Amino acid sequence: MLIVDSHQDIAWNRLTFGRDITRSARETRRIEAGRNGAAHIGDALTGWPDYQQGRIALVFATLFVTPAHRVEHEWDNQYYLDSDQAYHLYRAQVDYYQHLFENYPDYFRSIKTRADLSGVLKPWYTYDGENPLTYACETLNWSRDYDNLPDHPVGIVLLMEGAEGVRNPSELSNVWCLGVRLIGPAWASTRFCGGTNEPGPLTKEGYILLEGMGEQGFILDVSHMDELAVLQSLDLYPGKIVATHANALKLLKDSNSNRHLSDRVIRRLIERDGVIGVVPTNDFLMEGWKRGHKRDLVSISDYVDHIDHICQLAGNAHHVAMGSDFDGGFGLQSVPPEIDTIADLQIVGNQLHMRGYCEDEISAIMGMNWISVLEECLPKG
Repeated sequence: MLIVDSHQDIAWNRLTFGRDITRSARETRRIEAGRNGAAHIGDALTGWPDYQQGRIALVFATLFVTPAHRVEHEWDNQYYLDSDQAYHLYRAQVDYYQHLFENYPDYFRSIKTRADLSGVLKPWYTYDGENPLTYACETLNWSRDYDNLPDHPVGIVLLMEGAEGVRNPSELSNVWCLGVRLIGPAWASTRFCGGTNEPGPLTKEGYILLEGMGEQGFILDVSHMDELAVLQSLDLYPGKIVATHANALKLLKDSNSNRHLSDRVIRRLIERDGVIGVVPTNDFLMEGWKRGHKRDLVSISDYVDHIDHICQLAGNAHHVAMGSDFDGGFGLQSVPPEIDTIADLQIVGNQLHMRGYCEDEISAIMGMNWISVLEECLPKG
C-alpha cells in the first residue's frame, strides 16, 4: 500500500541535530552511535531509503520551533522569545527544505499544487485517466534490500506547526507563496489560542488569523489546540479542517490531557469531512508509558485500535490516516517493537486486513484519505 505520513519534523531534526534525511535510519544510527540526536530523543526512524522501502510517497513536513518557556534541554536551539524570532527560525527551516528540493530533486519534491501532487504520484502509480483518485498500482515487492529499491521522489507538503511566526495576518500570503499549505495555530499556547497543557479558547488574534487563513485557502490543523479552541474553530472556519497527528482520548484510560481528541471532537471533525492522522508513539498508545519503559508493553495492535476507534465513530474508513511524528522528540525506543523504521508502517495494513478491513479501506487509511484532502484543497497549478 502507498503511505502518506502527515507529520514529520524533518527540518527541526536537521537544524537541531544535523541529521541528514537523505541517509537511511540505520546509517544515521551508526553515525550518531549514542550521541547527538540519539542521546536526546532516541534512535532515528526515518530516512529517504526507508521511505522507498516502505512506499512513503508523501510527507507533511513541519516548520516547528519551541516557545522559550517550554524549552527543557540545552540542545534545543530551535526556540523563540517573540514572533520576530519565530519568523526567522521558520524561514531558516523553509530554506532547508528548499535546499533539499534544489539539491536532491530525485529524492524530494515540493508539493504546492495538484499538478505537483500528480507529478510525484505518477512514479508510484499509473493514472487511469478517468478519476483523479483512482490509480492502478504498479508492482513493487516490499524489500529490506536498500540496493535494489526503485527511485521515487518523495513529495513534501509544508505544515506550519504553531503560528507565532505569522507576525501579522497580512503575511499569510507570503507564507502561502513559500509553499506552506497547512497551519496549526498552536503547539503550546500561543497568542492565537490555548495549546497542549496550556488550555484556553481562541483569542481575538486567533479569530483574525483563522479569517485570513480561510481567505488564503490554508488547511487548518487542530492538532495541539485546546479542545475549546478546536470546537470554536469547527464552528467558524470555512476551509478544510484536519488533525495531522492526534490520538483518541477515549482509549487512554485515566488521561485528562488536552493533547488527545475526545470523541466529541472526533465526531465534529467527521461531520466536517476532516481526517485525523494517528501517532504510533507508545505514550500516545498507553497512558502512563514513559521513555525508558519497555517497548513491548505496547504493540502495533494498540496503534490500530486508535485507527479502528475513529472508523467505528465514522461508520467508514474515510476520516483516519497516519501521522507518525517520527523523530519529532522521540525515536526507536519509544515506538511499538514491531517498528524498526518508518518502512514498517506497512505492517498496519496487515493488521487492518486481519480485522476485516477490505483493500479499499486499507488503501484509504494508509494514504488515499490524505491524497483526497490534497486533491480537494490544493490549487490546480
